[in-house]
Amino acid sequence: MSNNMVNLALASVLAAALSVSAASAQKKYDSGATDTEIKVGQTVPLSGPASAYATVGKTQAAYIKMINDEGGVNGRKVNLIQYDDAYSPPKTVEQVRKLVESDEVLLTFQIIGTAPNAAVQKYHNVKKVPQPFAATGASRFTDPKNFPWTMGFNPSYFVEGRIYGQYILKEHPNAKVGILYQNDDLGKDYLNGIKAGLGDKAATMVVAEVSYELSEPTIDSQILRIKDSGADLFFSASTPKQAAQAIKKIAELGWHPVHIVDINATSVGAVMKPAGLEASKGIISVGYVKDPADTNWSNDPGVKRYFAFMEKYYPEGDKNSNLNVYGYITTQLLVHVLKQCGDDLTRANVMYQASHLTNVTLDVLLPGISVTTKPNDYRVNKQFQMARFDGERWERYGGIITDEPKQ
Repeated sequence: MSNNMVNLALASVLAAALSVSAASAQKKYDSGATDTEIKVGQTVPLSGPASAYATVGKTQAAYIKMINDEGGVNGRKVNLIQYDDAYSPPKTVEQVRKLVESDEVLLTFQIIGTAPNAAVQKYHNVKKVPQPFAATGASRFTDPKNFPWTMGFNPSYFVEGRIYGQYILKEHPNAKVGILYQNDDLGKDYLNGIKAGLGDKAATMVVAEVSYELSEPTIDSQILRIKDSGADLFFSASTPKQAAQAIKKIAELGWHPVHIVDINATSVGAVMKPAGLEASKGIISVGYVKDPADTNWSNDPGVKRYFAFMEKYYPEGDKNSNLNVYGYITTQLLVHVLKQCGDDLTRANVMYQASHLTNVTLDVLLPGISVTTKPNDYRVNKQFQMARFDGERWERYGGIITDEPKQ
């Protein structure tokens, strides 16, 4: 073999070696990521007082199965590890530690509930483990300065409450407002938000503020106290079980206040049907997703994809439940972020991608609503449309309301 041929052969071998080395160098992994797998952890209230949310986790698991059947994310299968925390913060702490320290997940995703997320927020940030798209709208989960590893998904409870306050001033300026609120960050954010919306009139318009503990079996006594206060407008800052109890009790009492519920309690299947569709008629809230039960969306491409998914991957689930819609879009957004990570599956890059989203559209977001985040603005959803329940479905009215970040 001539020297030229030897040199050419050596050059080819060297080039191939360098190519493999460069390809390997481009791949960056933290715990929970390999060439073939991405481990994602989650706690879900499969049991306990907030078990109505269990279907969210089931939808999310089904969506991940669909993605894996289609080849995964950039060729890697997503391993979604779910544990039941019964909506109990101490259990959430125990299960999240197991996910991070034993299962060694890359990130946790969509931990459900304000109190459960709050219980593990500091842990995530000390460990520098991403806590993206937490299923809560409490303002503490959109605070990149103090908690850069935590990002909430839900619209801000405070902002939503403020919108209700402004709505009341415009549509019911002489109302006597009674407020039922869950005694945690969720309820308190709504309480402070609605007062902020009412402004100087809050002191005279709010005639009752009554809290409840999530562990209480019923809220009958709280409803009676609010009714006895003379309130003619009732705002429920609660989760599905208590919202349904309130609607049912108000109907039993023959009380007819203007009734507003927060966005967490708008599920027809988990709230309106258990409370009674007729009793729920006329209730007001806000929304940001398409209602799959609304025939106006029958030919919408995004809704069609959602229905096809439900039929194949979660046929036992209620395709018209907004909880399942929620599970679908949250996982769709997670997959978008993981795809954007490419071969840099480090925890830092997960948060970088999550905080640099620009006008991301999801299948079942309302027209005109998209997701944009920035390193100094972690709010994923900051757009709403008012809605009223007609006894069968939610009817949207008015334009899209956007809450602009403070400058």
